[in-house]
Amino acid sequence: SKAAGKLTTGLTGLAVNSTPHISLTALYDRTLKLLARMPADAKYRQSTEAIVKERLAAVNSEPDISRLEKRINCGQIEEVVQQAERELQLARNFLAWKPWEPLIGQAPPNQWKWPL
Repeated sequence: SKAAGKLTTGLTGLAVNSTPHISLTALYDRTLKLLARMPADAKYRQSTEAIVKERLAAVNSEPDISRLEKRINCGQIEEVVQQAERELQLARNFLAWKPWEPLIGQAPPNQWKWPL
């Protein structure tokens, strides 16, 4: 669809994505597969999974790019693709970091107190 026929995003360094539905579907599918490898009670998994599933449903049900952009409400579709790429990388990092596991040692006193 050539992203509704637009020639430019108007954003420096961000080219028009000629196949945003294909890009987003692939990115969201890969992100969901990574999230499925995390514990079901992990807050990151729960929050991200909800957003990704909602956006994937929008991508699958809305063929018009401008309406899809309005429905997702996070900028131009190219920005949404960029956000999906970054979320996929973050999910990969979370799998490596495993923040849901217990601490290796005891946290220092006042570690979580703010303000001190």
